[in-house]
Amino acid sequence: KLAMDFPSEDIFLMTASPVIKAVTNFKQVSRTLEEFDVEEQPSSLLEKRYPNIKVIQSGVKQLKSDEHKIFTEDGKEYVYEKLCLCAGAKPKLIFEGNPYVLGIRDTDSAKAFQKNLAQAERIVVVGNGGIALELVYEIQGCEVIWAIKDKAIGNTFFDAGAAEFLIPKLTAEKRETPIECKRTKYTMEGSEEKERSTAAPDTLGSALGPDWHEGLHLKGTKEFSHKVHIEILCEVKKIHSQQEFIQLQRTSLTFPKEEKNVEPDEVLWPLYVELTNGKIYGCDFIVSATGVVPNIKPFLDGNNFAVGEDGGLKVDKHMHTTLPDIYAAGDICTASWEPSPVWHQMRLWTQARQMGWYAAKCMAADILGESVDMDFSFELFAHVTKFFNYKVVVLGKYNAQGLGLDHDLMLRCTKGQEYVKVVMQNGRMMGAVLIGETDLEETFENLILNQMDLSAYGEDLLNPDIDIEDYFD
Repeated sequence: KLAMDFPSEDIFLMTASPVIKAVTNFKQVSRTLEEFDVEEQPSSLLEKRYPNIKVIQSGVKQLKSDEHKIFTEDGKEYVYEKLCLCAGAKPKLIFEGNPYVLGIRDTDSAKAFQKNLAQAERIVVVGNGGIALELVYEIQGCEVIWAIKDKAIGNTFFDAGAAEFLIPKLTAEKRETPIECKRTKYTMEGSEEKERSTAAPDTLGSALGPDWHEGLHLKGTKEFSHKVHIEILCEVKKIHSQQEFIQLQRTSLTFPKEEKNVEPDEVLWPLYVELTNGKIYGCDFIVSATGVVPNIKPFLDGNNFAVGEDGGLKVDKHMHTTLPDIYAAGDICTASWEPSPVWHQMRLWTQARQMGWYAAKCMAADILGESVDMDFSFELFAHVTKFFNYKVVVLGKYNAQGLGLDHDLMLRCTKGQEYVKVVMQNGRMMGAVLIGETDLEETFENLILNQMDLSAYGEDLLNPDIDIEDYFD
């Protein structure tokens, strides 16, 4: 956006990676809902499209805000007029520096995971957000012990009811064919079969985005498809190497089978995970999918940034940090303005894209001395994704975030087909979760935005025999 607004200005994009993440297949689903893929592209493509953008492939070593200078790892320095920090976040690993603990955040970590999984018979997954959900669903031929600190799966996105709706999909032996993924997959084609068989195994590659597991062969060593056991209300207390476990002289457990009591495990595993509920399971490795922490460390030294409670750089409603001429957008920042009653920050691709676009708008307005209105995308929290092959739409305060006890829930559920939940407060719709092809997102988006009093409709609001869309057109 900056390159389009200021074609004669030099714009530097500093990145430690040789590729940049680009949004493709963008589709505006409704006023606030958008769908897109994220692809990794060579930075030369961006430079070709916008001749005034120069991509500098180097990490940032230091920022000297009082001098308006950035120092890069390769020993160079750059003077800026305006600076926007978009360094994202990194996986919050439960144990740093342990080769058996893998975090998944980007292409490299996904590839490392795939390689490890090919030899794995049992893994432990820790975490309860989007990546953990997708991972557990996609893994086949490998026992999965899934440790979550909540009562129900998918706590970030939905409630216990929605979790109950999804769980049968986890235990289904027969996998339906996945909905086709729009993203192109690139493979290196050998001209002859012989060449292909001798080619290096890592010549295949696939980009990573909201549907990152597509094109990754997530299969362990066993012949069955799904085997997932969920341990609720617990966290990892300790991890033990095989040696330490033998010395402990404690008992680890086999993979639980429903009809039998849990038995001691005879197999020796490379790693043992001790949970806070006292159980110990052996496994090949752990996947830590426990959220992210904003990547602010490279910019803190000698700069007096205000930092939010969640570890991000605080930004005001024009994406300014607390230092002059420095803005921040995406996972690295903490929204510190008074938000709309039905919006909240969540570190997701959709918000990163919206914030980046809006930050560029604010930077442009500041340079030209113009004023800028708050972007419409911050009016309503809206996110569309896919879990367990179902379309999932979350709107507004979909989990009654911040509403205390002062709210009512209405539910409609058709097993295996759809799950609809709305959050009501004083007769007004504050949020919704829609799983499946409900076609209600636009109607509900409008009802949340215009805060119409719906008390008169009562339970009929979710009556499947009433076409609610016609009502509120």
